[in-house]
Formats: sequence, C-alpha cells, structure tokens
Amino acid sequence: MSAETHEFQVEARQLLQLMIHSIYSNKDVFLRELISNASDALDKLRLTALRDDALGADVSDLHISVETDARARTLTVRDNGIGMSHQEVVQLIGTIASSGTARLLRELKETDDADAAAGLIGQFGVGFYSAFMVADEVTVLTRHAGESQGTRWVSRGEGTYTVEALDEAPQGTTVTLHLKPVDVENQLNDYAQDGKIREIIKRYSDFITWPIRMAARTAAAAEQADESADAEPASDDFETVNSMKALWARAREDVSDEEYHELYKRISHDWLAPLETIRLQAEGTFEYQALLFIPSRAPQDLFTQGHSRGLQLFVKRVHIMDDCEQLLPSYLRFVKGIVDAQDLSLNVSREILQQDRHIQRMHRRLTKKVLSTIKDLRTKAPENYATIWREFGKALKEGLLDDHENRDTILALCSFSSTHATDEPTTLAQYAERMKDGQEEIFYLTGDSREAIENSPHMEAFRAKGVEVLLLTDPIDEVWVTAVPEFDGKRLRSITKGEVDLGSGEPDTDETEHERENQRREYSGLLSWMTEQLGEDVKEVRLSTRLTVSPACLVSDTHDITPALENIYRAMGQDVPHTKRILELNPGHSLVNGLNKAHTEREDGANAGLADIAELLYGMALLAEGGALRDPARFTRLMADRLSF
Repeated sequence: MSAETHEFQVEARQLLQLMIHSIYSNKDVFLRELISNASDALDKLRLTALRDDALGADVSDLHISVETDARARTLTVRDNGIGMSHQEVVQLIGTIASSGTARLLRELKETDDADAAAGLIGQFGVGFYSAFMVADEVTVLTRHAGESQGTRWVSRGEGTYTVEALDEAPQGTTVTLHLKPVDVENQLNDYAQDGKIREIIKRYSDFITWPIRMAARTAAAAEQADESADAEPASDDFETVNSMKALWARAREDVSDEEYHELYKRISHDWLAPLETIRLQAEGTFEYQALLFIPSRAPQDLFTQGHSRGLQLFVKRVHIMDDCEQLLPSYLRFVKGIVDAQDLSLNVSREILQQDRHIQRMHRRLTKKVLSTIKDLRTKAPENYATIWREFGKALKEGLLDDHENRDTILALCSFSSTHATDEPTTLAQYAERMKDGQEEIFYLTGDSREAIENSPHMEAFRAKGVEVLLLTDPIDEVWVTAVPEFDGKRLRSITKGEVDLGSGEPDTDETEHERENQRREYSGLLSWMTEQLGEDVKEVRLSTRLTVSPACLVSDTHDITPALENIYRAMGQDVPHTKRILELNPGHSLVNGLNKAHTEREDGANAGLADIAELLYGMALLAEGGALRDPARFTRLMADRLSF
C-alpha cells in the first residue's frame, strides 16, 4: 500500500506550533513522554495477554530500548508492547486534538493567565508531540500485537504527515527522531549523545517498572562516541540503565535502611542520613504511595525567600515534578520525599498540576501523617524529637498561623523554654500539669533571648512567687501568640499585658484590701501628675503588683499589640499606628517612694525639676525591656546631671 499524505487542519497546525514552542519549559521532558508512552504500551500488552489467551503476542521479554546515533543524528525509542493498528495510528497520532481544537485555540487566545492556558491545554493528551521540540522529523513504526500488518507514520511537524501500511513490522512501537542541529552555544543539550540520554533517563524514568536498555559501551568507547559524530554506532550488548527499584512500592521488610538512606541522599543532596523515614500507602478509589524523609539538620536556606520546597511527584513511577509545593504546607517545607500516584489530572507537559480533590486529599493526609509521626517521636524517640524541634521548630510554629485544621495538633507537639528548667524544653501539657492551685492561665514572655527575658522586670513577681513562665525567643512567637488564645481550655497570657496580681495564694482579707486602698490614695497625686507629664509617650501611669526589685516597667493593655509586633508589621510594609503603653511604678522602691514625697512637697511650693526624674524613670523602663530611646543624648545628659556629686 502506497503512503497517504494528509494535511493538518489550520487549527491543528497552530496548536502543534504552540505546543512545540510555548508549553514545555524544559525540552528534556520529551524523552520522559516517549518512555512513559512506551511503558503504558507494555502495561497494556501484559494486561491484554492475561485476558486473551489467543492473542499470540510475545510477552517473554517486555522492555524499552533507547538508541542514539551521533553520526546520523537520530534518537530511537522502541518498545515491544501492545502497538497500534493502522486505524489507531490515524485516530491517535494522525491528527492533533481531533475534536475541539478550534474552541481550545479560541479560549487560549482569550485568556491572559498562563496557568489557565496550561489547564485548557491539559484537556488534550498530546505529550507525544513534544518530540518536535528537538526533532525536524519524527517517524513512527508500529504493529498491534496479534496482527500481521504494520504502519509507518512520518511528519515534520509542519503542514503534512504521511501514513503507510507495511507488510512486516516488529511488534510494538518504534519512534525515531531525526534531531535538529545541535545548539552550538549549549553543547550539553545534544540529544544524539549517549551520556545526555542516560542522564535524562536516570532523572525522569529511573523507577519505570520495565527495563530501559541502551547499548553497553566501554568507558573509552562511550567517550569517543559522545565526542565524535563520525564514530561508528556501537554494536555491544545492551544493558539496563534504569534501576526499576521503586522503594516505596516494595514491602517494608524488603527494603534496608541503607537503601532508604541512599535514596534520601540522592533526592535531597544531603550527605547525612535522614532522621526519620515515613511510608504511607493509600488504597481505594484513588491510590498513591508516599516515601517521606525528615532530615537530621535544617538546610541553610530554610528561611530564605525562594527556598525550593516540595516533594518529588511521580505518576505510575514516571517523574513529573521535583518540587511539588501542593503536596505539603509551607511550614513542612523541610520534609523531603516522593509521592507516586496512579492517576492525576495533569496538563499536556505534565509540569503543572491541576487543582482537584485528589491533590487536596493527598495534601491533607500527608500533612497529618508527618505531624503524627513527629508527635509520636516525643515518647518513642525523645532524642529524635528534640533534634526535630531544635532544627525545624521555628518552621513548624508557622503552622499555628496558617493551618487552622491542624492547629491543636501542632500546638500539642510544640516545645518551649521555661523558667521551670534551664536545659529541657517543656510542652504546654507538661506546663499545665505543674500549674499552681488556683492558676488558670499559661503565662509567657517574648524576647530576643533567654537571658534578656529572665532579666526583664516583668519576671520579678513571677520569680518571687515561683510561678512558671514560658520563655519565647523566636520572632514567629510574637505573631502566633496573638492567633492562639488558649490550650486545653487554659488561656495563654503575656505577663507584659494587663494588670497582674499573683497575690499570696490566700484569699484577700479586709486588712489587705484596706492597705491597698491607702497606697492608691497616697500615690494618686503622683500618678495623675506623671500621666499628664509623660502623656506624649504613655496612656497611663499606675502602681504595679508585678515588680519587686525594679522601680518601673512598661506594659501593654490587654488587647493592644506589643512594640515587637508593631515592628514586625512595619517590616512587612504595613502601616501600623503607634500604641501608647502603661508605665507601672513599684511603690516599694526607694526611688519611687522618694519621688512621691518630693512631689507632695512641691505641691507645698518646694522642689522643682521632678519632670526630669519622671522622664528618667520612663527611659529606664524602656531600656530594661530592650526598647529604643527616642532621644538617647537627652537621656544621657539627664542621667549625668542626676549622678553629679
């Protein structure tokens, strides 16, 4: 039968050019597509042969072979799978998107969204045509298993293609690419070179179930063939170049720790073994397998903008993406691993996932699996848990802001420094067990370092009464504590907010209340005068019950944001108004007591210049908590004047 020449329709030709030049961001994926098609053909033949004993197909050595010819500049991908009949060739690859092409092109032209465009293209299974990115001409030779006649399809990806029936052809499909001239400026992308092809196979198709074979060559022969287009094609035996070892698909008892560690090192580029290995297998209407690793140390760029994150995504053991961000939340970006799904909605280049319920289900289950594993390690392997919290705790706490569904779980596995112990961090549950009788709140204080927090004036009454305080030193702590109101029914309370009265542990007596009332009356004049005097900086001056040593401290109203949080918002570009705070005075301190007496005498026409002392008290309180003075030179001058002999 003579070859039949057909013309592509105008719309089909436009779509082909669009795919060749616009869809794929990495040309290497053309080989992944061809090998994936070959693997599917082998799967179909194996299944068909099991169902049809009369098929008469050879299934004794199912495989894929890849051959390069640098001299002829050809690349051939061959399988002995199910193959195609003449009619299937015309239907499947003879025309592109045989229905809906015009509508697709129209919708593509009407959208300015690149992702939306990719999604529209994803409605059509045309991955085979990625071959024209690297080839001037593509030839397909195929014969359906059980049939005697074969078919040849040839096209240059332009205006026409030819289809020819053949009396003889090997079972399966052979795709031969007549490669474009090599890019002189980028010799690394020469797809006629054996080394380049092996590299692509190793990256994208290493875990394909079927053996992928290439001509076995000695090192010298391989070097000569890769360097010279005049070298004769090798005639050595074939060797399998893919491992076919999908560890996640093998039984747990059949995989050693060394094999897991080697795979982790390969996908993470980390020379240390992982701290924990997590396996997950989902069965049912949507099947997938996951092999995840928790590293033993945090990468240096974990908190750097642009840090690459996400798991490697496979579909039926075919590598699709290196960094699939949709599978885990950002706060688990340190987790490495592989997810292999049986079916997913992908676009034409398999590079961009379509948002669908399968992705959401995987995201949800993988997240819960990682969190539960970390939580279990706290009792089963405390040392590993401690390492995870030390290396990744800052990232995990981001989930308290972003992941409302798992907030309680994240909060339960968090650990914090505490005044209870200097070395061992504590969980909120452990804190709650140690709470004093009558204590209903979990107290905390944020700051730049443990040392700075422990020396804070706000800690004095808590230290004196033996009340435990959580010491939160990560920048993220300033943010998440505003979003998490309680733990297990117990309110989280900053010791720098509102009024604090720890008391003596005993109910107040009439005598105690009488003493407090007398003290308030004694200092009422000073407090009113200082509130007016410092009105530009504070909203109120009052007596403190949280101070035992320091003369003064600054606190925020219960529902006001802290200065540190104000600074964080401003660093993010948000316009946050300045919030005035409250200055608390310690009536038991000699400086405050003397100031009150001097103020009383001044009302009788005596002392002047007390405004400077009031300003110094405010400045000392600000410095004690690590704040910045508005006018350091003035503060220094006032201090020097007061210290003069």
